[in-house]
Amino acid sequence: MEGKELALVACKALSDKKAHDIVIVDVADQTVICSYFVIASGTSTTQVRALGDNVEEALEKLGVNAIRKEGLHEGRWGVLDYGDVIVHVFNDESRLFYYLERLWDSGKNVEHYKD
Repeated sequence: MEGKELALVACKALSDKKAHDIVIVDVADQTVICSYFVIASGTSTTQVRALGDNVEEALEKLGVNAIRKEGLHEGRWGVLDYGDVIVHVFNDESRLFYYLERLWDSGKNVEHYKD
């Protein structure tokens, strides 16, 4: 599955669980780590965990498993690494503090996801 397609499946899974401010950041020209970041927010630690779980379930159904995952249990900032796509799920406070999309924004590479 191509990176952008994988990112869109992750966005849909996040949207299905009411994540807000979902963005896809194309970082292919800025790093060799991956091609896309998917960034989303949840309003509580419980929702952050549920968002991460839903992304995992949606992608596992397509035969895609996370290479690694970190932080979801704490519910402040969770990361799911799918190789070409890295999914970041934040609570609102952590999202504002780290503001990843600002760090990686080159002016035309941030796409706001609308379901």
